[in-house]
Amino acid sequence: MRNGDRPAMAAVLPYAIWMGLLFGLPATAECYAVRTALTVAAISVAVRYGADAFAPWWSAQRARGPILWGLGIGLLVCFLWIFPERFALYRDFSLLGALGLGGGASDAASPYDPAVCGWPLTLVKLIGSAFVIAPVEELFFRSFLYRWLQNSDWTKVDLRRFDGSAFLWMVGLFALEHHTRLAAGAMAGAFYGWLAIRKGVGSAVIAHVTTNLLLGLYVILKGQWGFW
Repeated sequence: MRNGDRPAMAAVLPYAIWMGLLFGLPATAECYAVRTALTVAAISVAVRYGADAFAPWWSAQRARGPILWGLGIGLLVCFLWIFPERFALYRDFSLLGALGLGGGASDAASPYDPAVCGWPLTLVKLIGSAFVIAPVEELFFRSFLYRWLQNSDWTKVDLRRFDGSAFLWMVGLFALEHHTRLAAGAMAGAFYGWLAIRKGVGSAVIAHVTTNLLLGLYVILKGQWGFW
């Protein structure tokens, strides 16, 4: 493998594994555990062969500011993701709803309810959503995709450079990934993208992990399985 290919592999491989298994495996708690384990394995390979791509994550994290910004934005996104649900605002703007096929996910018990799958697999879902897929998405969307949309030689693009077209594409694609809640996904993508540009990708990782962890705890404690 050429050295120039390694940063791209580090950014893309874990996300590609995650998304490929999302479409290739049934939506069960057991399969989610398999996806999580294989994605972790992909991360280890990516770190081994493309470690240079991970350097921007934490280069701006030496001061407390980016960490505090990450925690604050993560908390804000979690609140903005949950609160409008009582008005069904986000689910009215889902991809399925736009196609006339119904709204977003229901609040019925999901495969991740411990009454269905047991607590170990519920906790795997919580850990995977917060500490595995959140960092993987940030590396792909904010570190790789945003810069690749500006220049195919993406490692030479300064992440701090704002490009309106690339930013909107990145936000839009992130929203499509969260197709059951397009508006919520776009909102989160915009916040994380802004944070990555202003405070560093590491700060966006902290924000995304915070959001997913708090959202997961809310789901479990309140039984709001529609978010999962």
